Amino acid sequence: MAQPTTPESLRVLFCIGVNQNFFDLPTGQAGPVWDGFVSMLRQLSELPGVTVLGTFDDDRHMVGPSASWPWTSYVLADVPEQATVAAACNLFRTVQVGEHGLWRYMKIEARLGRPLPVPSDVVEWDAR
Repeated sequence: MAQPTTPESLRVLFCIGVNQNFFDLPTGQAGPVWDGFVSMLRQLSELPGVTVLGTFDDDRHMVGPSASWPWTSYVLADVPEQATVAAACNLFRTVQVGEHGLWRYMKIEARLGRPLPVPSDVVEWDAR
């Protein structure tokens, strides 16, 4: 369940890249990596005080490893403190894909900032 954003919350952009090891998997054997990724997303969204605001996936227009920008996918979230950001990134170490951590197949980098106050007449927000 979404938590209300507090004035002290950090706005965090989690940038996720796919490593070459993922592309080295035999065709049809990426399912466990996807399962691990979904588990990581679920655990990230369940961290105390985390509100996931949105996701963005560029996998249809970008194929191959992404070691830096542009990343393959992104998660934008409000997070209560830096320690929670570190816990979210640590999920790539603790979520298992077979005998390996998720980090074998994907990487994460977090950008921390704050919400940018934009006047309502400049941007119309979709409240869905």
